Amino acid sequence: MPWLSLGRWRKRLLLVGVTLLAGLAAIVFAIGADLAIEIHRLIYDEFWWSTLFIAPAGFALVVWLTKRFFPGSEGSGIPQAIAASLTEDSRIRNRLLSFKIAVAKIFLTIVGLLSGASIGREGPTVQVGASILNLVSGKKNGRIAPTRDLIVAGGGAGVAAAFNTPLGGIMFAIEELSRYRAFKASSTTLIAVIFAGLMSLATLGNYTYFGRTPAAVSWPSGLWPVLMCGAAGGLAGGLMTRLLIASSRGLPGRVGDFAKTRPVLFAAICGLLTALIGVATGGTTWGTGYAESKAALEGTEALPIYFMFAKAFVIWLAFISGIPGGVFAPALAVGAGLGANIALLLPGESSSAILVLGMVAFLAGITQSPITSLVIVMEMTANHQMLLPLMGAAVVAQGFSRSVAPVPLYDALAIGMLRDITRKMKASNQPPEAPETEMPDPHELMLKEIMGPPKPEQSAEGSTTEEAPKGSTDETPQDKSP
Repeated sequence: MPWLSLGRWRKRLLLVGVTLLAGLAAIVFAIGADLAIEIHRLIYDEFWWSTLFIAPAGFALVVWLTKRFFPGSEGSGIPQAIAASLTEDSRIRNRLLSFKIAVAKIFLTIVGLLSGASIGREGPTVQVGASILNLVSGKKNGRIAPTRDLIVAGGGAGVAAAFNTPLGGIMFAIEELSRYRAFKASSTTLIAVIFAGLMSLATLGNYTYFGRTPAAVSWPSGLWPVLMCGAAGGLAGGLMTRLLIASSRGLPGRVGDFAKTRPVLFAAICGLLTALIGVATGGTTWGTGYAESKAALEGTEALPIYFMFAKAFVIWLAFISGIPGGVFAPALAVGAGLGANIALLLPGESSSAILVLGMVAFLAGITQSPITSLVIVMEMTANHQMLLPLMGAAVVAQGFSRSVAPVPLYDALAIGMLRDITRKMKASNQPPEAPETEMPDPHELMLKEIMGPPKPEQSAEGSTTEEAPKGSTDETPQDKSP
């Protein structure tokens, strides 16, 4: 009777405990990020010139701390989770996922937002959730689940708790974190997402990230906004993907040499440029872009034509500077700016609906994960009337994005990360560890027990054919005795 097994209940309680901890970390992260953005805005309102000093100093401090004390916490966090799920070497995995990196990721991202960087917390939250569930991996805790399943579950739980999007968390785990391996509907992922969502619900209440957006497009005239947003978002997302992938491999010329030899000073210059663009645009390009996107969706403020270009540029500045932070939420702001520009060409349609189409199109273009993009945006806006238009825009955007960037952004970054770490470990002459043994699937074992061993094949005449033993021939051996 398995339900009486104390060992199984201990494993389940341990899994639930670390999942609740991951959800709590995501909530604390979200509250700290919102406070950092608000503090930066208050300082700008009182002393606008102070950001010209705060941003360079903040960028430089974050990069120095990252390189000196917390290697592995730079960048988005989603490539780290993907790379850790692909490798079988626990040493590489521990370089990308650990409790130290999780704490550093939260702190450094908040400092970056306090400095005005255009970064998001969704990618770092994925790495934080994966790091926390990775703590109970291995044989030391009685093999709760395969390590890869725990990493995927932690990433999905982080997305679900950070934005109150449980379906989006599940789809993110399936489509993004399990792109190169078959996903099984394991209870590990479902338990992690459910309990992380319950933690978010108990702490923050049943809220919608962007509020409720009841706007919808008419039919059949609404086909044009879907196609236009899908094509424009896919092309823009594909170009942005190629730019970020190329930048991750190093900038060209003297600028690239300067960024490698003087990374702290280069980060300070990126911070100064971010501050100057923020001052020139009235502070609309700082932070995640959440406030600007929500105001545009509610119709209280309009996004200027240059917003999407300025926002994309400061996202690139934060990316090449090397500070921790994601591009997920800022990409939604760029998509909102794209939708606002397309809405100017279609005055007869609802501008709020076109903004939502632009958001899902650019997000699907830069991630090449259409189902995850449409589910997350639909849950963020609580607008189920836009399901089919969002689906169409996401699929069209993925097709256009693949024509520009064949390799998705996060996968390209993860593969490059694994290549660099493996090269360094080979240079140190460290022998690789034995790969982890996968746990057998109980359903496959039960099927084998029911069906029995495979029957031998039969020839056309009905006789049974079996493979001859090694070294045997069809001819009858002759007696060689005298």
